[in-house]
Amino acid sequence: MTTRILPAVGDPDAARSVTTLLSQLPDAEPAAPVGDSTQLIDTLARLAGEAIEELPEVVLVHERIGPVPALELIREVSLRFPAVGVVLITADASPGLFAASMDAGARGLATLPLSYEELANRVQAAALWSTGVRRHLGTGGDVFTGPGGTVVTVTGAKGGVGATVTAVQLALAAQASGYTAALVDLDLQTGDIAAYLDVQFRRSVVDLAAITDISPRVLSDAVFSHDTGLALLLAPGEGERGEEVSDRAARQIVSALRSRYEVVVIDCGSQMNGANAAAIEMADTAVLVTTPDVVAVRGAKRIVRMWDRLQIRKAEETVTLVNRFNRNTEIQPPLIQRITGTRMSGTAVPANFKELQGVVDSGRMHELDPRSTVKQALWALAGELGLVKPAQGAEPRGGGMLRGDRGSIGGRRRRGGTTSGGGRK
Repeated sequence: MTTRILPAVGDPDAARSVTTLLSQLPDAEPAAPVGDSTQLIDTLARLAGEAIEELPEVVLVHERIGPVPALELIREVSLRFPAVGVVLITADASPGLFAASMDAGARGLATLPLSYEELANRVQAAALWSTGVRRHLGTGGDVFTGPGGTVVTVTGAKGGVGATVTAVQLALAAQASGYTAALVDLDLQTGDIAAYLDVQFRRSVVDLAAITDISPRVLSDAVFSHDTGLALLLAPGEGERGEEVSDRAARQIVSALRSRYEVVVIDCGSQMNGANAAAIEMADTAVLVTTPDVVAVRGAKRIVRMWDRLQIRKAEETVTLVNRFNRNTEIQPPLIQRITGTRMSGTAVPANFKELQGVVDSGRMHELDPRSTVKQALWALAGELGLVKPAQGAEPRGGGMLRGDRGSIGGRRRRGGTTSGGGRK
């Protein structure tokens, strides 16, 4: 049996050494090494999109792979691509690291400097495990499969610009078009998606924060199934508990969600913390919501610059949505684009709060009149972002131009991306 092997090694010298040894293994078919975590996830997602059988049996992850740490990368690969056996290559052979790598989902650990015999044994064991998983994959319902869904974050330039309304309507549009959709509230201290959709539910995102292996069953226990069909993962009722959700926990939660739902919309609020920064970093598309006034636009510029400094997302990878748009205002979308350096959405949401007031006050945002100009604009945005299934035989609305193609875990970008930046209300 031929074993396909994909090395993920950032260092050129180490990559050459690994490739040389792999070429000597019997029945091995090594692929060209990928240089970082983003490229690895992109490659696996593309192959999984074709068929599970196209995935390599074994992935080798070098300890100095970046920008995402090796153990986090192993956890991501193991969760999203359970039919792949992962082997960690490291100079640290301590019991602690061995246990941590096994907990993350690795099938073996090869120590540096690599020896032919050890590498052959680790690859063979991982390949046999992978073959067994593929033989039985799909027979049980408690396993994640597939390359993962699309993640969209929505961030507000400041509080009150309408990001939560945007996030809710994007998720509703995706669900109504036939996608399985989840709506997540990562405005951890002041999130109000539950109020907008008239939901009372004791579980929240905090319940997943301390879990290192989020299975579909564990995830379903924390998610509220709304009448619309949306899966809701809510912010905690006690805002101070939001501190329990670390960036690492956020990465695991987003990974679990995107492995189970075709569309995941995340309301990130207007205040940055480790959790929502990780979500924005991981997102395929990040939407930044602003209103056409000086204070909000300054806030949008400040957020974009902060994301760039923290290497979360570049300005050109961020899609800005103008809410409460009025053609008579002095600040128009082209000016906002020049100020922020972001890409503007082709849709602007008109200033018409009267349409929203009734459903906001009653907590029935999902019952917003289809004739509402606000709803029509936001659902048009969903089509523009590729979140709405096109009519059979029709081209996707907006050509999917704003939809990112990474589908990867959070990683600091090293190349011009096709992704975008994110926010909330």
